[in-house]
Amino acid sequence: MLAGAAAVTGQISASNPTIPGVLQNMFPMATSQMQPFSALPMMPIQAMTQQATRHARRVYVGGLPPTANEQSVAIFFSQVMAKIGGNTAGPGDAVVNVYINHDKKFAFVEMRSVEEASNAMALDGIIFEGAPVKVRRPTDYNPSLAATLGPSQPNPNLNLGAVGLTPGSAGGLEGPDRIFVGGLPYYFTETQIRELLETFGPLRGFDLVKDRETGNSKGYAFCVYQDLAVTDIACAALNGIKMGDKTLTVRRANQGTTQPKPEQESILMHAQQQIALQKLIFQPALVATKVVCLTNAVSPDELKEDEDFDEIIDDMRQECSKFGTLVNVVIPRPQPDGDLSGGVGKVFLEYVDIEGATKARTGLNGRKFGGNEVIAVFYPENKFAQGDYEG
Repeated sequence: MLAGAAAVTGQISASNPTIPGVLQNMFPMATSQMQPFSALPMMPIQAMTQQATRHARRVYVGGLPPTANEQSVAIFFSQVMAKIGGNTAGPGDAVVNVYINHDKKFAFVEMRSVEEASNAMALDGIIFEGAPVKVRRPTDYNPSLAATLGPSQPNPNLNLGAVGLTPGSAGGLEGPDRIFVGGLPYYFTETQIRELLETFGPLRGFDLVKDRETGNSKGYAFCVYQDLAVTDIACAALNGIKMGDKTLTVRRANQGTTQPKPEQESILMHAQQQIALQKLIFQPALVATKVVCLTNAVSPDELKEDEDFDEIIDDMRQECSKFGTLVNVVIPRPQPDGDLSGGVGKVFLEYVDIEGATKARTGLNGRKFGGNEVIAVFYPENKFAQGDYEG
């Protein structure tokens, strides 16, 4: 279980009469209908099956209001699943377990079946206790494996209007035209990635997957185009191209590669020409500056305490002075309220000349710090001088 997360079993009283359906599914031993252990066999193969399918039965719910708790989340999602006709595993509640992280305001909601978890994906953007919440797959979700366990898309006949939703109302990041974009250099910003993808037309939905602890890119994203006809064109044009030290993998998220139709070839050729130009723009390593930006070198948690922060600054200055004369070392810190914006998680090294910065980038890129592989790129001097560490 994640640090700071609480299991639902420790939060709900067995005597609460308002949620009998949830209790009977989540806590079969906590109701008045308790049966002897002999009547509730759990064969090893059943336990193994549950474990094997858990990644496909869990749903990530983000943006929860502070008042949310395990009980309210379980009741809410069980009720809305019933309203939209998303319950496919028989009578009872769809939710069998909830783990909630109050500090980071997200929960993992475990459904009874793979199909019900897929139906829950249609609830993205639903209003919970006055706030819209994100409904996503968890980071351990394996699309190819999940496809062998049950439906990976919501049932198209769900009655989303019963809960105030319409298909695609929260960005449309589910469906057969959803595109997986992998192999993205970690230093690419959301803006750069969107610009690259929008070579083919405006996006209906876009999600750059980030590490929940550091806020840094995990190197892959998902998108859906407003014009679904360009989906295969984009996949064919982008897949396999070199971006920095990475090679892009671009395909439909739930299918193999599909070749564009003959009538789409001229569009594809034009798009490929545009991408060739954009590749030159998105090569920060080719434009040497006096400033080097490191990612994956520090984590936000290491920067909270003053003593730890000062020690990291000293260590960085000592280690990175080996490559040239350092003018400044800047490591953005988390805000008191926990906000990780403003380049938190990055280290900026300003050298007296480009020669020192070049040696630092070459020497530090790919090195291990705390078990993580560091990415070192040149950073625009004007942005650094303005205190803009977001790029």
